[in-house]
Amino acid sequence: MLLCAVIAPLSALAEPELRLGVSIPAATHSFMGGIGYWANRAKAELEKTHKNLSITIKTSANASEQANQLQDLAGVNRINALVIFPFESGALTRPVAEVKRKGVYITVVDRGLTDTSVQDAYVAGDNTAFGRVAGEYIAQALGGKGEIVALRGIATELDNERMNAFNAVLSKHAGIKLLDAKYGNWNRDDAFKVMQDYLTRFKHIDAVWAADDDMAVGVLKAIQQAKREDIRLVFGGAGAKHMVKTIMDGSDKRITADVSYSPKFIYDAIRLTAEARLAGKGMPATTLVPSVLITKDNARQFYFPDSPF
Repeated sequence: MLLCAVIAPLSALAEPELRLGVSIPAATHSFMGGIGYWANRAKAELEKTHKNLSITIKTSANASEQANQLQDLAGVNRINALVIFPFESGALTRPVAEVKRKGVYITVVDRGLTDTSVQDAYVAGDNTAFGRVAGEYIAQALGGKGEIVALRGIATELDNERMNAFNAVLSKHAGIKLLDAKYGNWNRDDAFKVMQDYLTRFKHIDAVWAADDDMAVGVLKAIQQAKREDIRLVFGGAGAKHMVKTIMDGSDKRITADVSYSPKFIYDAIRLTAEARLAGKGMPATTLVPSVLITKDNARQFYFPDSPF
């Protein structure tokens, strides 16, 4: 009886103190592939460091599947903390709120919910800096004069923040003319079509801001196909490994810089949440991961060859 009395509390102490659920979209394109890569890397590293931590990762193909998986995480896995990259903001707000009502600590990543009171913490890249850094680099590279075009992402608040910051920089440079800014949907094929239209309509373009490295690939393909040599600069965004490698190698004179917005922020969100909850603490309401200029001088620290992105 004495032995049983001793074993019981020791067994209880051996159980994980933090059961952390991670809910992310499936890897339908390279950026989301990077999200999955960094989430799994966080799980491996953090579980090795913290023996009283268990992390369960769920991926979903759509919003309804993600909502169902949240029920499993709360009911089956009995999570007491959640890091979620919502598939859609509106569709996931109520399901996340239901999880929160069960006493689960909620960290939302990148795509905010429509009701911010549902989340305990929010982690994202700095979208204002994303647009500002691009605008400043292009303006400087062109010497404050030139004609440019832009490719936006998808019509979201995130995209608005980037474009507003970009326009704010251009407003300080009267010699730079923004010919047009259309949505390329963060997609190579869509960006290719948008750039084809630009190349048809505008006989001279000095620079292109494709606000995503996947879109920049489509842009470069359209330029190559049209055999245009007037475009001096193509500036993408997010720090995809192929773009960072190009900057490091100097293999394309039009690609000389980028701005960071790495899917690694899911790693940061998981680590920050785990460390805070294991210490019995909360996180700051908002944590912005800096978006910084990537050039040949610092490119190596942003190059992750094992990541899909």
